[in-house]
Amino acid sequence: MRLMEERIAYPEKYTDEGKPQPPELEDPKLYHYAIFSDNVIAASVVVNSAVKNAKEPWKHVFHVVTDKMNLGAMQVMFKLKDYNGAHIEVKAVEDYKFLNSSYVPVLRQLESANLQRFYFENKLENATKDTTNMKFRNPKYLSILNHLRFYLPEMYPKLHRILFLDDDIVVQKDLTGLWKIDMDGKVNGAVETCFGSFHRYAQYMNFSHPLIKEKFNPKACAWAYGMNFFDLDAWRSEKCTEQYHYWQNLNENRTLWKLGTLPPGLITFYSTTKPLDKSWHVLGLGYNPSISVDEIRNAGVVHFNGNMKPWLDIAMTQFKPLWTKHVDYDLDFVQACNFGL
Repeated sequence: MRLMEERIAYPEKYTDEGKPQPPELEDPKLYHYAIFSDNVIAASVVVNSAVKNAKEPWKHVFHVVTDKMNLGAMQVMFKLKDYNGAHIEVKAVEDYKFLNSSYVPVLRQLESANLQRFYFENKLENATKDTTNMKFRNPKYLSILNHLRFYLPEMYPKLHRILFLDDDIVVQKDLTGLWKIDMDGKVNGAVETCFGSFHRYAQYMNFSHPLIKEKFNPKACAWAYGMNFFDLDAWRSEKCTEQYHYWQNLNENRTLWKLGTLPPGLITFYSTTKPLDKSWHVLGLGYNPSISVDEIRNAGVVHFNGNMKPWLDIAMTQFKPLWTKHVDYDLDFVQACNFGL
């Protein structure tokens, strides 16, 4: 609210409207990141931690996309300090005019009475009948911000590669090594999450459906969203967004998978994912208290996936400082808000 007040009081100071776009934002020779978030503090921690660990920050470009409601606050937040020469673009999802319900199946489905009933009718039978999928009834799964990751090549048409980062991660190392990895023609560089029988495709999709059964191996290893290195040229030639649309349309009545973005991601990048070394992306800081100190110390990024987010009171105290040390406590806005972080 305070950031919004500031934005309204000094519009000329924070808007980029009418100003020429800096060429760096489209320069494919630089290191580009995509962060899609409606959480101002969380998004700033991702950028702060990445910049702090970058050897040459001026070669890094951060594309932050939020919704109209949070755009003003985000614009102010990222204009309040200098990021050692790193370049930051802040846009609203509404600025991408091609993202409309005639093109995006998820938007069309979100407008359907059926799905709205599934989410918003608070029937007792629903609450008890479907407890395994309660987490997917969280309205965040309805947010187009959550599905933007499937449109990266169109959002950034001049770029060849981009690193996608969730807003609940902290960067701990210079990540430019990712750009040196030979992707072997694959689209998605990701850390695999399977061990034993856990986190296999069978757990994310409905293998009693003939289409799923025919196309996918139930034992295939799942991988994590949160830090994904995308080769956008390979994506375009593999037509991955079209694949995503094809499956998302088939899943209108949620018979192939329930909800969320991981199942359609596993489907879209089924044969086009390159496994990254696990040390690039250490997961579980939002639910697993037993992650080792060594694993965390060696991680390129740590990910607070799970419910115990580092900005909440329920965060695990042993992991919280990894995140809080990147909060801009010296900013008046952060001090005035007394987050108790």
